[in-house]
Formats: sequence, structure tokens, C-alpha cells
Amino acid sequence: MSVESYPPPFRNLLQPSLSHPVRTPDSGCGALYSDPIPVVDLRCLELGDCKLLEEPCKQWGLFRLVNHGVPQSLLRQLHDHARTLFSLNFESKQALIRNPLSYFWGTPALTPTGAALSIEKHKNINLVEGLNVPLCQLSRVQSDDPIIASFCIVLEEYGRHLGRIGRTLYEGMSKNLSLDPNESDTKLSESTGLVRVYRYPQWASKSKNQNKSTWGMDVHTDSSVLSILNQDEVDGLEVLKDNQWFTVKPIPNTLVVNLGDMMQAISDDKYKSVKHRVKVNEYRERISICYFVFPDEGSVIQSSIYKPFTYSDFQGRVQQDIKTIGYKVGLDRFKRIIP
Repeated sequence: MSVESYPPPFRNLLQPSLSHPVRTPDSGCGALYSDPIPVVDLRCLELGDCKLLEEPCKQWGLFRLVNHGVPQSLLRQLHDHARTLFSLNFESKQALIRNPLSYFWGTPALTPTGAALSIEKHKNINLVEGLNVPLCQLSRVQSDDPIIASFCIVLEEYGRHLGRIGRTLYEGMSKNLSLDPNESDTKLSESTGLVRVYRYPQWASKSKNQNKSTWGMDVHTDSSVLSILNQDEVDGLEVLKDNQWFTVKPIPNTLVVNLGDMMQAISDDKYKSVKHRVKVNEYRERISICYFVFPDEGSVIQSSIYKPFTYSDFQGRVQQDIKTIGYKVGLDRFKRIIP
């Protein structure tokens, strides 16, 4: 991959890594049931077996999804289109990707684009670039470029599948939690669904102790209700359980579902918003495609643990904290004071 395809502040860092001979690493692919990450079969869930969600949601906040119904050919197309787009030189990507799509780098897209950042001045910069896609606005994309046009067609089809999966998962969780079914559409609003396509560069660290700038993404929780991840064959995702980090291996034809802050609050903390991070791989770049879905901005989250708030309130506070103190505080900002 040409170094010119990366944002300028990445290039000096990546030049030595990209010049290394690429060998095939142990990608972590292995037998599905020897992996510690819990597995949920969507077909069983569709047949009414909601209880299979309980332990993964309470103990992990994350699980693998099998029999999800997304064609393997569509998953391959997504990754092929992503690699083609990201392989363009940096300036071309900036010119091609326009509203309602957006291009970002150096951050997980929670903050404005990293265009003004530099490795030297910003120690928390992440080695990641990405494409942000609000699915309900894809029909507004007007581009004569065949790369963008064809990618949008594939993303639209993918979004329909992920909407179906998200609805099924949330309905199962709602039944387990005895939530009001009349509120399902506002607590999980498909109109908020978005896809972020991430590229993490190959990075050959000179030290066993990676410093912050060598992370693709620092430790965080998602602000969503649900996040559904489609990984390529390169590992890097790690999740925290019981103070231990586990690698989420890239097992073919599975999706990875993790619960976000909104699901934790909706569940009254019965379910867990999982902490996770992304390491850059020493031998290969990594592509991942994540679907996020949120409540309606005006939908009020009622909880015995948190003061009533809307997703709009939450998002505003997260942005304020990032701007003023440099990191997301999240749900702790809304906890009730227990006398």
C-alpha cells in the first residue's frame, strides 16, 4: 500500500513499517467454539430463544453472531470496496468524500477530523482513518466517481441487513428485561443507523511497550445502543472482561456485537457497555466495518441509576468533555447521587 494513501502526519511513522517484508501472521482465525467469546445464533433468537442473550449481555457486553443472514459475497464486496477507496492518495479521498459522507483520521470520529493534528503535538492521536456513512442519507449522495457510487450501493444493501439484525437483537433484549415494547422504536431508532469504515495501517513497533500513538483506537466504550462489527481476517480488536484483555479473533462469516452506553442505561446496568480497544497489526493493515444505532435524540432514558437524559443530552456532554478535558466520561456524568 502506497504511503501517499495515508494522512501526511502518519507517513514518517509508517514508512519503515511499509518497507518491511510482509509475511502472513497468525491472524487468530481458529475453531469457533474454542474461542472464549460467547456465541449467539440469530436463527435461534428469531425462533424465540431470547435467554441465550442473557449471559453474553450481562457478563461480557459482547458476543459473536452466527447464522446472521448477511451473504458472504456482500461482506467480501464491502471489504473490496473499502480497500479500493482507502488505497487512493490522501488528497483524492479528501476531494471525493463529501457531505453527507465524511472522511476522518486520527480519531474514532467522535471528534472533528484530524486534519489539523500532528503526531508531535497530539500524543493521543490514533493510527486510524475512516469513512462515516449516515445510512438514511445515502440517497443524497451525488457523485460521478464510480468508486463512491458503487460503494454506496453496497453500503445501502448492507444497512438493510444490519437494520434487521439490530431489531431482532433489541427485541430479544427487551423481552429479557421486560421493557415496554411500545418504546422499542424510539429506544432503537433505525433512522440513526450509521456505518463507519475503518482502516488501521500496518505498524511495526520498535518497542514491546507500544506507546499511545501506536494504537488504532484507545480504550473506550461505544455511545450506541448496539454496535455490530464486520472484521476482515486481520486481528486487532481486544475487549476487557474481569480486568483481563481478550483478543476477538477474526473468525470468518461471523459478526461481532457489542453493547454501548445507551443499552447499559436502558437496562438499568443489568447489561454491560463493554470496554474495548484496537491494536495496529505488525504485518498487515486492517479493515473493519461497524454499524452503530442509537435512540431517537429526544427519547428520554429513564433509570433508577441515572438521572433522566436523552441521547442528545448525552452526546452533547461527551463532546463537551472531549473538548475541555480531552476524553469521554460518559454515563458517570448522569449517575444519580445516592444519599
